[in-house]
Amino acid sequence: MPTTSTNRPKRTNTYSPAYNRRTYKRRTISRRRKGCLYLIAVPSTLVMLLIIAGIIVIWLASSHSKDSKPVTHLRSYVLPVKPSVSADFINQVLDYYHSPAAGKGQALYNDGVKYGIDPVYALAFFMQESTFGTQGVATVTHSLGNIRANTGDPQYHGYRMYSTWEAGFEDWYKLMAHQYIGQWKLTTVDQIVPIYAPGSDNNDVTTYIQNVKNAVDIWHSGSVGV
Repeated sequence: MPTTSTNRPKRTNTYSPAYNRRTYKRRTISRRRKGCLYLIAVPSTLVMLLIIAGIIVIWLASSHSKDSKPVTHLRSYVLPVKPSVSADFINQVLDYYHSPAAGKGQALYNDGVKYGIDPVYALAFFMQESTFGTQGVATVTHSLGNIRANTGDPQYHGYRMYSTWEAGFEDWYKLMAHQYIGQWKLTTVDQIVPIYAPGSDNNDVTTYIQNVKNAVDIWHSGSVGV
């Protein structure tokens, strides 16, 4: 019975030394090429990522620049636009100046929305006319804009008088929306003030216009005090 050897004979390399060297070189070159391709691929990926990141940064900066650019209607001081200040900010201004109309910012804001006029201008006229109801006839009349009384109107020294500040607010918005903007087609501070506060009534028209614009600019910057 034949015996089985568990010791397999070691396989000998039948290829020539020259063949082995060529094979080794081919394998080595192949590995080097793969390594080079890997090294090339990694930087290429990083470059692409950097390019994409750069594009995103430029896009974001461009968007921010567009958003930060002053809106045309703010630069030209047009009244019939959407509100540019909040009711809370209006209350901050009224509180800061110790106005007797303090706490009524929501009413001033709501009327602006109702009549399509930015309430920042109502606030600016209120400041110019009576320092928010703290001076002049407005302390009695509850008038935002010291509007002249017509025959039959409740009045005080020739000015319309209201029972509440809210009524005074709305009457000013009605006057602006219906007469100045709707009928006369006057929409900017420069167009409205010479008619609203003419020099013939001893008003300094240029200063009045500048004061209104200055107040609007300061409030748009986020500051409360003018």
